Amino acid sequence: MHSDRRPRLTPAIADVRRAVRTALAALLAANAKTGSTSSASHETATGPEPLVLVALSGGPDSLALAAATAFEAPKAGVRAGAVIVNHNLQDGSADVAAAAAQQARDLGLDPVDIRSVHVGDAGGPESAARDARYAALTAAAAEHGAVRVLLGHTLDDQAETVLLGLARGSGAGSLKGMAADTGEYLRPLLAVGRATTVQFCTDSAIVAWNDPHNLDTSYTRVRVRQTILPLLESELGPGIREALARTADQAREDAEALDHFAEEMAEDLAEISEAGISLPVRALAANPAALRQRLIRLAVFSEFQVSLSRTHTLEIARLVTGWRGQGPIDVPGVRVERRENLLHFSAHSEERDAV
Repeated sequence: MHSDRRPRLTPAIADVRRAVRTALAALLAANAKTGSTSSASHETATGPEPLVLVALSGGPDSLALAAATAFEAPKAGVRAGAVIVNHNLQDGSADVAAAAAQQARDLGLDPVDIRSVHVGDAGGPESAARDARYAALTAAAAEHGAVRVLLGHTLDDQAETVLLGLARGSGAGSLKGMAADTGEYLRPLLAVGRATTVQFCTDSAIVAWNDPHNLDTSYTRVRVRQTILPLLESELGPGIREALARTADQAREDAEALDHFAEEMAEDLAEISEAGISLPVRALAANPAALRQRLIRLAVFSEFQVSLSRTHTLEIARLVTGWRGQGPIDVPGVRVERRENLLHFSAHSEERDAV
């Protein structure tokens, strides 16, 4: 049905296809450079064709992404399939998933995989649904040997993510927003607005599903989308979404550079023993706060798989910058103490202290 239909090339269709084409070209270039291919790549006369899977909900963003990928992937020498996650959170969700799967088949995507998941309640409904969805996407990619799962996040989603990070006071880690390519997930549409994906579907004569959860203001992201961003645009002028997306790009560049420097320094500075890990106080004190705090977080995470909050990180850093003979500091799972010229980290638990 789809293969014989060639919609008129409108600006919206051109923009989405261009974004997908650029993303696939970058992916292939990266794979060629590293020599990586999918373990389940399909062999052809010219060599292996990597497989990508589009995460398809049936909404306008993912449907536009699926249609553009179906058009661009064969020209790029890439196989394209789809994975649909049924969260089982609404009546009729199985029918919605089945309809999205049929749309994927009509577009020519193959394989098409429906994953049914159970959403728990850990971390709240948004977080729990996201965790279940990503676990299903990861499992589907592994089973089919896909080199990437393509996600339909748009420029609007990026702007919302940055605003939510600002509201939490999460620092550059959240302000950098979503990465275009994580090595597992690929987001080709981060520079494309949601209005463009909606217009793409209209211009292509494909009917998108509108998730009622996107209108439910009990979700924080929906309130940001429906109230906060429009208010900012009304009061400050147009271009807020683009400005927030640019902020994410700049924050990501800075954060990645600092993380890289911290990792290189940690290899030289860290002293690892059976009792834990140590960092030299003099080296920590000589570095800017951004690097010092990254070194502390990196040491704790690499040795104990504990992610420190900013509050805990600053408390530990005071053993370097505000040393007055303080005793050990206990943070979740870790004890930190200054031993002359070393900041020493060791495992800490109530059970151990009780012995």
